[in-house]
Amino acid sequence: MGAFADLVARLTGQEQQAAPSAVVLAVPTAADLRAALADVAALASEPSVPGAVTARVLRVVDAVHAGVDRLDRLGAGSEQAYVVMATATNYLPDAVSGYLRLPRDWASSRPVDGRRTALMVLVDQLDLLAATMDQVLDAVHRADAAALVTHGRFLAEKFGTTPSALSLDGPPPVAVGAADGTGSAPSASGSLAAASESPGGRADAGITPLTAPDRST
Repeated sequence: MGAFADLVARLTGQEQQAAPSAVVLAVPTAADLRAALADVAALASEPSVPGAVTARVLRVVDAVHAGVDRLDRLGAGSEQAYVVMATATNYLPDAVSGYLRLPRDWASSRPVDGRRTALMVLVDQLDLLAATMDQVLDAVHRADAAALVTHGRFLAEKFGTTPSALSLDGPPPVAVGAADGTGSAPSASGSLAAASESPGGRADAGITPLTAPDRST
């Protein structure tokens, strides 16, 4: 019955079309993201691009580079990781390319959004992307700091103290030979120094001089 229905559908032109298969986009690698950032940085560095735009684009590029270096800490499926990847491959290139398609004089003089020109719109978009990337990186730094604090507490619980609680005033150094009770002989320089500090400042101070015998008896 199914085969007969298929034959009738083909003869009457009512054959159902196969549903298109879903296209799965490959996740960009870190190398892909860095290449996209290099391309948009080159576009923004063209002589015709205003310096205010170039500086903002390069700031976002640097922030995204820092995010790419920390993708493993953001997590593959996290919102922060998606923002980093989308900024490198979509948000930033689309903003810059849309501006570059316009003549420079027209983009900086004709209002396109209320009183804002295309140049103003681009500057606002770049500032927003920079602020967003700052938030992403701040989240990463806070997570690293929290991990450091947690590790410090673990060490304190394990060893019962922290390095800051240890006294910096340790015991005085032990003289050589003091451990076996023999002590250490004073050096020649030490004896001379002690002699120089004696009354009269003579090097032989402290030595009992020879006296003549008493002949009064």
